[in-house]
Amino acid sequence: MTRRTLAVNALARVEGEGGMFVQVRDGQVEAVTLDIFEPPRFFEALLRGRDFSEAPDITARICGICPVAYQMSACLAIEDAFGIEVPDEIRLMRRLLYCGEWIESHALHIFFLHAPDFLGFDSGIDMAREHREVVEAALRIKAAGNDLMSVVGGRSVHPVNVKVGGFHRLPTVAELQAIRPRLAAALEDVLAAVPLLAGFEFPDFDQPYLYLALGAGQDYPLEAGRLTTSTGSDMPVAEFGEHVVEEHVEHSNALHARYDGDPYVVGPLARYSLHYDALSPMAKQVAAAAGLSQKCRNPFRSILVRAVELAYALEEAVRVIDDWQGAAAPAIEVPVRAGVGHGATEAPRGLLYHRYRIAEDGSIGEATIVPPTSQNQLAVEGDLRAFVQERLEMPDEQLSYQCETAIRNYDPCISCATHFLDLRVERR
Repeated sequence: MTRRTLAVNALARVEGEGGMFVQVRDGQVEAVTLDIFEPPRFFEALLRGRDFSEAPDITARICGICPVAYQMSACLAIEDAFGIEVPDEIRLMRRLLYCGEWIESHALHIFFLHAPDFLGFDSGIDMAREHREVVEAALRIKAAGNDLMSVVGGRSVHPVNVKVGGFHRLPTVAELQAIRPRLAAALEDVLAAVPLLAGFEFPDFDQPYLYLALGAGQDYPLEAGRLTTSTGSDMPVAEFGEHVVEEHVEHSNALHARYDGDPYVVGPLARYSLHYDALSPMAKQVAAAAGLSQKCRNPFRSILVRAVELAYALEEAVRVIDDWQGAAAPAIEVPVRAGVGHGATEAPRGLLYHRYRIAEDGSIGEATIVPPTSQNQLAVEGDLRAFVQERLEMPDEQLSYQCETAIRNYDPCISCATHFLDLRVERR
């Protein structure tokens, strides 16, 4: 009997802290775990008893990379509980703010967290020694996203301008036009980087998972939509809990999610494969230049799909700014009532679901938050199992590094994933 163990105690170039464990016995992969050991932060429990109006600001603190996703999903869920919908002008401004988050997050992942894997560098700083122009362009792209979030959201990290029903204040036409040139220049930087990304070597590694993403409607899915799957399902967000079940596992402080009992994938590959037709002509040209077909099932090519989405988000931001003529009011009136509401948006890493039970006085009685990384965790472990099985001849150090690359395909936000639904303290 021969045994072989691969262990990475601290994953590099991911948001948060986690590890990887792979055990092989007699030539067969026996155990694979993505160990999320960050302490759970109990955000659902922290929300109980709070006024509904506090939810967007509290949930934004779950993540410094994608706070807008948490704010928007919270707003949609609470507005659903109250039976209200915001007008198109406010929806468009939410979409613009969300574009800012996609821009800064995708730029960070593509150029600083994932590209070094394909170019043979340990970090983005090391990569700058040979690809200075690419790194400088990446910094400009990310800065443009941060600037957009500041203009619309009040600041670039944990925006303070979002509220249930809309915004505290809307940016002026002049403020938006002032940032437009930076967004247009960032789009040119993305287009210039596509040939480099397209030249990466990707392993042949198509995976069979079910895809879940918001429906596109007339636009590529971002700040709202229905639930759609690669099996043809199309349903309201309220039915999320009828299909997705979370469970505790011994090795992780993140819940594992299954869709009708099976692993599934959310994120860029799901959005792109389900809603390629909703991309703009320019974004489709980027996809073609990157060598992508209309569907993508190879997680290693997710860096290319993110580049397509990055270009789309920049173009979409410019479009919204050009069409923006202001709104009658920054927010609508929010009539408080008891109810249960559901909301979901597309965080950069995938679908983010919120559910709230609101009491008559507007206090939150129950909160459920299902982040993308916990939904993808079973798929990540499945990828590792298949990936290692096909590459057992590699030395441990090389194989471990390639496994880390496979994990980074999903751009996991480990801190976001560390949630427990219940917090009970017993004192005697």
